[in-house]
Amino acid sequence: MQVLIPSALRSYTRVSRVQAHGATLAALLADLDRQFPGIRFRMVDEQGRLRPHMRVFVAGQAVHDLAWALQPDQDVAIVQALSGG
Repeated sequence: MQVLIPSALRSYTRVSRVQAHGATLAALLADLDRQFPGIRFRMVDEQGRLRPHMRVFVAGQAVHDLAWALQPDQDVAIVQALSGG
């Protein structure tokens, strides 16, 4: 499936869209980390949860659960939330 990578993580991928595979969101992130070592740690904390500033959309739907089942034809967008004042 095609994964949209936010600009803050493109130092790992060098491109804005990559191909990755996985039956769940966790498996997809593991595949991304296999291809681009270190990228998963920027998205998932030590307790195995998405970091607060990361958002993941699967087929346009916000997903917070790493056990979320994925279909091979779905697009995934990883978005880094912005904050400030």
